[in-house]
Amino acid sequence: MGDILPGGAPRPRIAVFAGPTATILNTPDLVTSNKARARHGLPLRPAHFDVLRPQRLAAPVTLYIEAFSAHPLERDAADLYAPADGWVDKDGTFHAEQPPLDATPVYVVELDPADGLYPLPYMGRQADGSAWEETSTAPYAPPGAARQTFYPDARRLYEEIERFGLADHGTPVELGSIADFEFFRAAPSGGYTTVPESERLGQDFFVYYPYHLQSEPGLANLAQATNQVQAVLATGEFAGVQWLEGSPTVDETLYWLGLLVDTKVPLVGHAAQRRHQSLSADGDRNVVDGVKFIASGVALDGRGEDRVGACVIVDELVYSARDVTKVDARPGGYEVTGGHGGVVADLGGYGPPQLTYLPARRHTHRSELRLTVLPERVAGVSGSLDTGVSSVDIATKETDGLVPAAMPHVSITKYSRYAATGTGTDSPPIAEEEVEILARIDANLANAPLAGFVCEGMSPFGMADPTRNAALSVAIFAGMPVVRTGRGNTGGMAYRTDPSFISGNNLTATKARMLLMAALLKFGALPPAADPFNPTLDERAATEKAVAQYQALFDTH
Repeated sequence: MGDILPGGAPRPRIAVFAGPTATILNTPDLVTSNKARARHGLPLRPAHFDVLRPQRLAAPVTLYIEAFSAHPLERDAADLYAPADGWVDKDGTFHAEQPPLDATPVYVVELDPADGLYPLPYMGRQADGSAWEETSTAPYAPPGAARQTFYPDARRLYEEIERFGLADHGTPVELGSIADFEFFRAAPSGGYTTVPESERLGQDFFVYYPYHLQSEPGLANLAQATNQVQAVLATGEFAGVQWLEGSPTVDETLYWLGLLVDTKVPLVGHAAQRRHQSLSADGDRNVVDGVKFIASGVALDGRGEDRVGACVIVDELVYSARDVTKVDARPGGYEVTGGHGGVVADLGGYGPPQLTYLPARRHTHRSELRLTVLPERVAGVSGSLDTGVSSVDIATKETDGLVPAAMPHVSITKYSRYAATGTGTDSPPIAEEEVEILARIDANLANAPLAGFVCEGMSPFGMADPTRNAALSVAIFAGMPVVRTGRGNTGGMAYRTDPSFISGNNLTATKARMLLMAALLKFGALPPAADPFNPTLDERAATEKAVAQYQALFDTH
């Protein structure tokens, strides 16, 4: 824990992780102001006002602020105010006493670099002297000719929230008086590209803007981030985690962390639909609400252990990470999935957070998939559909946590009517028609010893057409478990009509993928048949027994 709060309790310490492609850590392009353009003889922008961007003073400065200019009705209540500090005449000269001619009453303020950031015109220009019009030197410029708009970690974000945020009653948003923070970078959105760090775009950090430079983290990055979160929390120094990521995927990562990370403190994720500093940016409030949620202790039971599990906190609501998804790119664009519950707490109004329900699924310190209980080695599969499939031993965990190279590869295939080339009247259905699935099976056997599929089928049942089912059965008997989920945001439970398939319960396909990846790290591949196209009865029985273990996880997590 951190320092002491005014009431004598220790101030909580929160670990803040910067994740990938995070709008909440993204800022609008730095465009050269008209102040700079006028100073250097450049064409002016048509804007009436210069945009002010947070920057630091290099030296102290004295300013004269016009009295009663903070609100249109301040002057109306002038008799409630103490006298101004002086007056400035029309020539700009300051007078301690009111001069006989017209003068403006002013307040005198000394600004110092130690005060922190101030909103100021952006004076930067390109190396050739021209104005910045966007984040790159020119449209579609390569990485070396493009600036970054994402913060490398959340330190600057939290500083700006506290410096410029305004609480409901005109007081500062004092994050630092509520908690202490330590900032970490896990597959971050911004990176240091010069010596000594020399981080690489698309390998060490991941952005989506400028759009032509978009990059995505891979499975190895997820493993490394998971190990980092677990190691940080293993110190016992933190009361909670705030994870910052892009809004389309933050729920997936938080669900994964809630399955894998062994902790008794809250894991909360935040996103933003609009960039930091932009008009009506929503991310700052989400961060403040996350601090409020963790510091309140509302998520803890009588033993001081988290009882809610991984959450996504946006728009003054706390969603279970398992049961939320983004549906639109606007504040309020999140919906509960699965048709049951989803919103576990409310942060609206002036009161403290209130829990609305407790999730029934296993999570964090109660999860059967947490890092501390996963095996160090499991069986994988290798070979090809032509030459045969065999079991191989795979090291999945080491001293530092997950082995990045061993992360399971789970693909999603989507059923839609009238898409199959066959009608299913063949007896049996011809699996070879599903060339994409069969090609992925062979690619998995060559490169991903731990692999599986999620089939997003009919809603809510998860069933697909006969040829797709036949191809997925080949995957199952080649050692790759297959989960059936309903289409889109299914509100009902996927049926278990075939014991060789896993029912995805009421999970979306993307969440089922995360759970299947974790389950593969626990149980390994299914036992492969000698001929995956024609398994024997004994091979079917062995596979169904192994699938039952997977099913138990999907029923409880």
